[in-house]
Amino acid sequence: MPSGIWVLSFVSLLMDISSEMIHSLLPLFMVTTLGAGTIAVGIVEGLAESLALVVKVFSGTLSDYLGKRKGLALFGYTLSALTKPLFAMAPDIGILLTARLLDRVGKGVRGAPRDALVADIAPPNLRGAAFGLRQSLDTVGAFVGPLLAVGLMLLFADDFHAVFWVAVVPGMMAVALLLFGIQEPASRPAARRTNPISRDNFARLGPAYWWVVGIGSVFTLARFSEAFLVLRARQADIPIALIPLVMVAMNVVYASSAYPFGKLSDRISHRRLLMLGLSVLIAADLVLAMNDHWSMVPTGVALWGLHMGMTQGLLATMVADTAPADLRGTAYGCFSLTGGVAMLIASVTAGWLWDRLGAAFTFYTGALFCVIAIIGVVLYPRTRKRSTLPGNQPSVMR
Repeated sequence: MPSGIWVLSFVSLLMDISSEMIHSLLPLFMVTTLGAGTIAVGIVEGLAESLALVVKVFSGTLSDYLGKRKGLALFGYTLSALTKPLFAMAPDIGILLTARLLDRVGKGVRGAPRDALVADIAPPNLRGAAFGLRQSLDTVGAFVGPLLAVGLMLLFADDFHAVFWVAVVPGMMAVALLLFGIQEPASRPAARRTNPISRDNFARLGPAYWWVVGIGSVFTLARFSEAFLVLRARQADIPIALIPLVMVAMNVVYASSAYPFGKLSDRISHRRLLMLGLSVLIAADLVLAMNDHWSMVPTGVALWGLHMGMTQGLLATMVADTAPADLRGTAYGCFSLTGGVAMLIASVTAGWLWDRLGAAFTFYTGALFCVIAIIGVVLYPRTRKRSTLPGNQPSVMR
């Protein structure tokens, strides 16, 4: 595995620890310390995540046009790191909203160029393992961050500001590691640079790429927000103090399975592994739908984390395999945008179904979307390797 992949993976780990130390406490901080209402919490989160999705498209496209990834990724990570002190100093909801939006702009700027950089650095025969490793360490940060936040809240007697200041440290470490630890591959000649957002370039992405986007979107409709796992745990009469451990457990399974399944994706059919991951999600939905006893919720949550480990790095690998090398940034940006829109639709729909028809119907609907996605995987015809411009990797659907 190239050293650059390890560096990018640990950069993701450190920044996720920093972000999750804050984000896991942010709703409570807004309500208890700043006196905001739940509507304000929803507005802040909705605006932040939507902004990140829009920015991803443009940053990925710009990285293709410039032929450079590291600079944009570094800018995105730096911007997110610099917002951390704003959270600690925020005296009102206005400053906090500004910090949250700037943090998500940073995430949007870095996301697509970083993934494209992983694809550029990793050899084709190790691409699945590379994305699996990055996703695995990123997910480690997703559960280490909240655990650190809980421990520091106990240590500092529920002082939110002190915890937010501590979160600055891993964020700055991530920026330093990216700055000094990555040497970007040489860019393509400037004469070959064109506007990535054009009819010709979208056509060059080809049907195999757009199939991945379509399947990924349907998959996301089946995999609504993990917040509904927390709500299901609450219905199971799990003590409120222990409910956050539900997400920790899911992320532990996710982190421990992402790299092994990433390596496996380099050796077996992507179609087969994707269908297996969809089947695991169906099993998770059925377990969570049919029984809300506290003993069954951990099983459903573990299956949910397993399907994430099996599929998220795989989908990133499939994007890299089906998009020309000089359009990978644009490809990841479009994939993120469609997935984000699908996640918004899925979560709103899940909430409506939950309120009107009950929790079980919500999970049954998720299983139905999984079945639709599996049908799409089965019906889409196999494609052969196609010729590409010099310097690009061939696009292939396996």
